[in-house]
Amino acid sequence: MQNPRLATRYAKSLLDLAVEQNCLEAVLLDMQALNRICSMSRDFAVMLKSPVISGDKKLAVVFEVLKSYNVNTLTTAFINLLVTKGRELNLPEIAGAFVTQYNALKNIRTVTLTTAAAMSDTVKGTLVAKIAGYMPDDTVDLKTEVDESLIGGFVLEVEDKLYDASVKKSLNDIRTKLLDYTYVTKI
Repeated sequence: MQNPRLATRYAKSLLDLAVEQNCLEAVLLDMQALNRICSMSRDFAVMLKSPVISGDKKLAVVFEVLKSYNVNTLTTAFINLLVTKGRELNLPEIAGAFVTQYNALKNIRTVTLTTAAAMSDTVKGTLVAKIAGYMPDDTVDLKTEVDESLIGGFVLEVEDKLYDASVKKSLNDIRTKLLDYTYVTKI
């Protein structure tokens, strides 16, 4: 069950503690690792949500999985608190909310660029420089994706704004105009 308000509150508390204890970057790495693990391993996420598995077993599994990541003591204490409070099922959401709040704190804006074919590093660098010109106070975090169904062009997504300059969209627009029968009533 998703609970964004709860996730935001726990993430904010962890962020404030990490800033206070001067270990923000280490906790960020831990939360990013947890986020990746939860998104890559469906079994791990299901285990966290399972009411059948006891909290102690869940805690042991989480720490066994995180053993190779050299987890910060604050993150360890935070995970212990979540399990004690029965909130371990919200761990994936909290990790995502933490990363989002960290990005807001550090003025990092995530930009997703989807193209029909992979881009070279020089094109990516040029594009990041161009986008950064529109956001001088922010740091740009460019994520690239390849979607061959676009045929050509690109789709640029900056937070909640979307700029679609793909061939697929242009063809769909032309198709819509051709199928528009309102010209018959205009005669």
